[in-house]
Amino acid sequence: MEIVKLFSMMVKHNASDLHVKVGQPPVFRVSGQLSRMQNVSSLEPDQTQQLLEPLLSEDQLATLRSRGNVDFAWYQEDVGRFRCNIFLQRGYLSAAIRKVNLEIPSYEQLGLPADIAKVAEYEAGLVLIGGVTGSGKSTTLASILSDINNKRRCHILTIEDPIEYLFHDNLAIINQREIGIDVMDFKDALRAAVRQDPDVMLVGEMRDAETFETALTAAETGHLVFGTVHSSGAAQTIGRILDLFPEEKHEQIRTGLGFNLRAVLNQKLLRAKDKAVGRVPAVETMFNTPIVRKLILEGEDNRLHDAIKADTDNGCRSFNQVLAILVKQGKITQDVALKAAPNAEELRMAMSGIVISDAGGIV
Repeated sequence: MEIVKLFSMMVKHNASDLHVKVGQPPVFRVSGQLSRMQNVSSLEPDQTQQLLEPLLSEDQLATLRSRGNVDFAWYQEDVGRFRCNIFLQRGYLSAAIRKVNLEIPSYEQLGLPADIAKVAEYEAGLVLIGGVTGSGKSTTLASILSDINNKRRCHILTIEDPIEYLFHDNLAIINQREIGIDVMDFKDALRAAVRQDPDVMLVGEMRDAETFETALTAAETGHLVFGTVHSSGAAQTIGRILDLFPEEKHEQIRTGLGFNLRAVLNQKLLRAKDKAVGRVPAVETMFNTPIVRKLILEGEDNRLHDAIKADTDNGCRSFNQVLAILVKQGKITQDVALKAAPNAEELRMAMSGIVISDAGGIV
């Protein structure tokens, strides 16, 4: 068995992910569901090593040995492009590998809501995309940057770990920097970015206070900055950001967010009703409307969820509102929606025509 043959199988069967682990046959994720490779024995330690080590350069192998994991992108013209994470578990090699589409899909092809296009029109500010690993954040960001590339004469600078989608200059010029190859880390890349004349910046995951604060400063000084965060919902993203900082800096960060945040998108991928479609994105949207800004500045995060639900005229949608729309459109089943809902009872009532407020009253 060769890893390239497994990659070819991913493409053939439209698998989004491949898992390689000692004690299991190769496992593919198709339409969100894990499926073990049939008629193949469980992998032995030497087999996983033979499968995975050929993907690694000497530097990447050294990183794996020193840190216990390594991220990188792998590409072969007749096979495709893949984002790879190889790591140690119980002393053995394992891998989680994601297929990356060579063509950047449009909003329509992805099934994203029309309001997403608004974020590509901002001249400056901060746009955050939240969600768990595998929720499609990178693809949504690529679609937004592609939209900007096709409409604006500007300089787009991306800082990624690793580079996933490859962009080709259109109206914009695009420089893509990969951590570990083009620059040491996010902090160095962000410090250097201000001297590289970007109009639009993509920062990979905002994992620490310094990275986030530098990105926020860039937004304050006239750049349009995109970044990803791990959060369960748009309203919860504010708390997630504040958790990066000591309490004495919270007011400063709130002020920065209040005046420079443009939108928070939070995304989940759900099993589509039509098996041919695979998965459907459900995107909660929180635009920084006057009421949202007021609540952020005054520290009333507990009221953000109600504000999102009430401000649909400005493009805001809660997850439950989005789920109800997807059910009504026939894109997902009611069962899938209820399992994904942050508040299943609220969604059940909403689909019946009754909306429940966070305070528990009927509105």
